[in-house]
Amino acid sequence: MSAENREQIVEELKVAYWMEIETVTNYIANSINLDGVRAEEIKKALQADVAEELLHAQNIARRIKTIGGRVPGSAQFSASQNALQPPDDSTDVISVIKGVIAAEDAAIAQYTKLIKLCDGVDYVTQDLCIQSLADEEEHRRNFMGYLTEYEKR
Repeated sequence: MSAENREQIVEELKVAYWMEIETVTNYIANSINLDGVRAEEIKKALQADVAEELLHAQNIARRIKTIGGRVPGSAQFSASQNALQPPDDSTDVISVIKGVIAAEDAAIAQYTKLIKLCDGVDYVTQDLCIQSLADEEEHRRNFMGYLTEYEKR
C-alpha cells in the first residue's frame, strides 16, 4: 500500500471512529433520558447497541494503529450528530428513532466509502468495514421497523 493510500485510509477510518464514539455517547444519553412506557423497548435496543458500536470503535482504533496511524484523543473530536441529540421532551421517542436512523445512514455511507477506498489496496481494512457495514444495516433495519410501528400509534 502506498503512503498516500495509507494516509487516506487512516483519515477515513478516523471519521468512522469518531462517528462510532459519538453514537455511543448519544445512545447512552438517549437510553437514559427517554421516559414513558412507549420508550422502554427503544431504551433497551439502544443499550444493547452501545456495546456493538463501542466494539466497532475499538476495532477501527486498532486498525488505525496497525496500519501506521495514530488514534486521536478527545481534543480532536467535533460533534456532528445533530439529529441524535437527546430531545427536550423526554417522551419524544420518534425523534430519537429518527436520529438513530440518521446516524446509521451516515455510518453506512462512511463504511461504503471506506470499502471502495480499500478495494484492491487494503483487504483487511475492507473486511473490517464490510462487517461493520452489515451490523449498521441491521441496526438501521431494526429502527426502521420501530419507526413504522411508532408512527402508526
